[in-house]
Amino acid sequence: VVGEHADFRARRGLPPMLAAETAAKRMALPVFAASLTTIIAFFGLTAISGRFGSLIADIPFTVIAVLIASLVECFLILPNHMAHSISVGDGVKWYDLPSHYFNKGFRWFRDTIFRRFIRLVITMRYVMLSGAIALLISQIVMIWSGAVSWRFINFPEQSSVTGNFAMVNSASREDTMAMMKLLQESVDEVAASYQTEHGKSPIDYVLTQVGGNTGRGLSGVENKSADLLGGINIELIDADLRPYSSYAFVADLQDQLKRHPLLETFSFRSWRGGPGGDSLDVQFYGKDAETLKSAAEDLKTAVARFPIVSAVEDDLSYDKEEMILELTPQGQVLGFTIDGLGAVLRGRLNGIEAATYPLGTRSAELRVELPENELSADFLERMQLRSPQGEYVPLADIVSVELKSGFSTVRRENGIRLISVTGDISEDDPVAANEVIEALENEILPEIASERQVEWRLAGLAEQEDQFRTDARTGLILCLTGIYLVLTWIFASWTRPIIVMAIIPFGLIGTIWGHYVWDIPMSMFTVIGLLGMTGIIINDSIVLITTIDEYAEDRGIIPSLIDA
Repeated sequence: VVGEHADFRARRGLPPMLAAETAAKRMALPVFAASLTTIIAFFGLTAISGRFGSLIADIPFTVIAVLIASLVECFLILPNHMAHSISVGDGVKWYDLPSHYFNKGFRWFRDTIFRRFIRLVITMRYVMLSGAIALLISQIVMIWSGAVSWRFINFPEQSSVTGNFAMVNSASREDTMAMMKLLQESVDEVAASYQTEHGKSPIDYVLTQVGGNTGRGLSGVENKSADLLGGINIELIDADLRPYSSYAFVADLQDQLKRHPLLETFSFRSWRGGPGGDSLDVQFYGKDAETLKSAAEDLKTAVARFPIVSAVEDDLSYDKEEMILELTPQGQVLGFTIDGLGAVLRGRLNGIEAATYPLGTRSAELRVELPENELSADFLERMQLRSPQGEYVPLADIVSVELKSGFSTVRRENGIRLISVTGDISEDDPVAANEVIEALENEILPEIASERQVEWRLAGLAEQEDQFRTDARTGLILCLTGIYLVLTWIFASWTRPIIVMAIIPFGLIGTIWGHYVWDIPMSMFTVIGLLGMTGIIINDSIVLITTIDEYAEDRGIIPSLIDA
């Protein structure tokens, strides 16, 4: 802006040094204001916190540093360069001929065609304004109709797919090997169908392992025997060599997986990098572990009907079978209590500490334990307990025994027992992904909560998206407030800044249309760009209005508008 104005003044007859000095003085206020509004807009990005805030933390400070350096260079260095450039610019050098003819043609275009166009715009200003508003509304409708979708974050397509499974505790390593064989057969069948359809095998190589999980392991299997765990790592061909995504491959593999009768859980997911949690992450809480597990199973069954959902699992896995002992009415009549029974059984099974004594610098203990040959399978049936009345009665007469599977680990947060159900939602179709989230929030989860009487909340990527939107909204409010105050200072008016800032929403036209043309869903980076745009889009208006004010001092308003 400063350089162009210096050239403009020089062509009006001012000496080179005076033209550069006049341009710097004339454009100091509008250029400083334009830079300040841009700095404020990018500084608004610092309101975004969390993992995504740290991801973009360097963007605002880098832009602000560049703007400040550019502002200093603009007024302290550029005027001297412009003065020398203008002074040696007399006559047209051969190497300046392309620029000379272009500038000549551009000035003709500006002074004839563009001037007439601006005169037409001013004459038909209400029609033009209505057309701009209609265009803005049409772009907003594109979002509402789903023509331009929303996806919080776009993860780049990857070629790695991992699959993990866990067998029930009664299974053996041979069962795990059998399940791995079924898994390999399923992978081969899916690969063969893809090769038939697309003419090229989708798989580069496959690695399998028994004795653990691969990639991101299953949740809640930490206490399982390694022999009951298996994993497979599938490396697909490069994304540029296939017309389908890894999510589509995972969906087909999940549908055609052959299951072993002793399979407890399995999970397929395509590898991805970057911040954010699981795209599907629901937490149930507010009831006992059994009820929470039932709610989790209900949710896994409900989302199984969506082909774009994969890798659904919960972090409350079953452990070994437990024997639950409860007092019978006879035991209660005889004076036994469940706490007393527990203490006696613990002592007989684990032994009791009889005494401790010093042994050098350490201490030792004496324990009394039953002989190992008495701790046989029929121990509970043979066990005799002494009642408070001094009589010995069989344990089987005073307790009832129930066999049931317990849980390996019960997770608590802030003292509240909870279970998480996680999974992946395919990113191939953002509209379908949003429909899954809406179905969860409006139908599936309320129904499960009502039936099981549990509480729920969305975590993972959905939780981070809500936090991002809240922070971005706060940043936008602070940004607009700061820009308004700067414009109020520049124009010495409380109302004129509103007219200038009214252009900001129209920046959505190019944003939405660009996403539509390139078939790219709007994302968090769109929001970041829009926040920065709020300070940039008004820069032209600041220079324009200050020029109109200057011209209006000696000519009418319409000529001032056209000339400016």
